[in-house]
Amino acid sequence: MLKGIILAGGTGSRLFPLTKVTNKHLLPVYDKPMIFYPLEALVKAGIEDIMIVTGGQAAGEFLRLLGNGNEFGLKHVNYAYQQGAGGIAEALGLCRFFAGDDPVCVILGDNIFQDSLFEHVSGFKSQPQGAKVLLKEVQRPERFGVAQMDGPRISRIWEKPEKPPSNLAVTGIYMYDKQVWDIIDTLRPSMRGELEISDVNNAYIERGQLSYSVLDGWWTDAGTIESLHRATCLVSRERGAEADLSLAGEAS
Repeated sequence: MLKGIILAGGTGSRLFPLTKVTNKHLLPVYDKPMIFYPLEALVKAGIEDIMIVTGGQAAGEFLRLLGNGNEFGLKHVNYAYQQGAGGIAEALGLCRFFAGDDPVCVILGDNIFQDSLFEHVSGFKSQPQGAKVLLKEVQRPERFGVAQMDGPRISRIWEKPEKPPSNLAVTGIYMYDKQVWDIIDTLRPSMRGELEISDVNNAYIERGQLSYSVLDGWWTDAGTIESLHRATCLVSRERGAEADLSLAGEAS
């Protein structure tokens, strides 16, 4: 069974002072708290067993906001606490006992996707082993992990490179089989002092076990002031289009 993991820890320093008294994933994006978007994305992809990794002084607010996930059609939501900011791979490592031998779909709590992830998740389920990432063409790839392509395959992923080898960013959703836990055990902190998720993905590349898809719809993170504003505008535009269709229906 594929299990879902939402990584919603970190200090949110790039959003200060908005995050001075709260976790960034509790901030609003248009008409919902940010954390609602990745949670809804996993549920719509057919994933019902979910763990949320959070941290900081506002960690308890997630329980108050989400409870056991009944509002999202879930029977239960699991929680884990990350002390400090040791990187995405470190936060993922906290979910080892939750996942067991099951594959996992990991999504960053500040990532918002326009389209359903159901098709991509279903494709991963059909893989005999390995991992899968979703790519998206962006204007500023240096902000993200960037895929270096060798024909139809990814030959390497570079974390926030000064000179990106392509404009294909690795979005904040990752799918892994149980090998991921052994890979995390081999990681060493990067120059930033963190365990990098790009190193996990590169380990799968070396094993010849990393697949990918390129997204059609828009995608954004919401981890900076600029991208938080962008996320709100994109979601607002979607809601506006839905509202326009609704009004058109009433008019007819």
